[in-house]
Amino acid sequence: MKDQSMRRSLVDATRSIASKGLNSGTSGNISLRLGEGGMLITPTGISPEKLDAAAMVEMTLEGRWDGDFRPSSEWNMHAAIYRAFPQAQAVVHAHPDHCVALSCLRQGLPAFHYMIASFGGDDVPCSDYAPFATADLAGAVVRTLAERNACLIANHGMIAYGPDLATALARTEKLETLARQYMIASMMGRPVMLTADELSVVKDRYKTYGQQRPA
Repeated sequence: MKDQSMRRSLVDATRSIASKGLNSGTSGNISLRLGEGGMLITPTGISPEKLDAAAMVEMTLEGRWDGDFRPSSEWNMHAAIYRAFPQAQAVVHAHPDHCVALSCLRQGLPAFHYMIASFGGDDVPCSDYAPFATADLAGAVVRTLAERNACLIANHGMIAYGPDLATALARTEKLETLARQYMIASMMGRPVMLTADELSVVKDRYKTYGQQRPA
């Protein structure tokens, strides 16, 4: 039952981010960690509207799988993140327009807005370039994610992870929103950056942000 629930959640998440314009066609991929050495990941080449729970691929972090469906071509990135970051339980890779635009400039998101701190640091960096669907790209992404939970991928898109699927999805949507806002602000002038001291205060406040007090 848990396996079927996880499979359905990946289908729903894939359709959700497509409906929000964060992916188009068969681009992007989503996964969930399975135990210590495995993951459940969306398949390659199937559009969101044709996706079903049976198409989700259970595989090891070393790249072994059985069944009729092949995993996403970017499984290396997901596996590398699970190996490098024990706190990662879900990974979302997407190609939203503004994140892609910035990644093609090979620019990260600087501290123009306090919400940048929610991604773990004083910026959201952009990775070095490597060809898609390669171990080199997976390595570049993991290096860029040091002390971060999301990053841009050079000339490609973005990736985010979280302690659960809802958090990884929320970070994906938030990053695209901030990328859009940064680009709008940059067209109007030079955004004023927050200082390290100002960001330090924000990070402290984020430790309890959004938490309901016990009744």
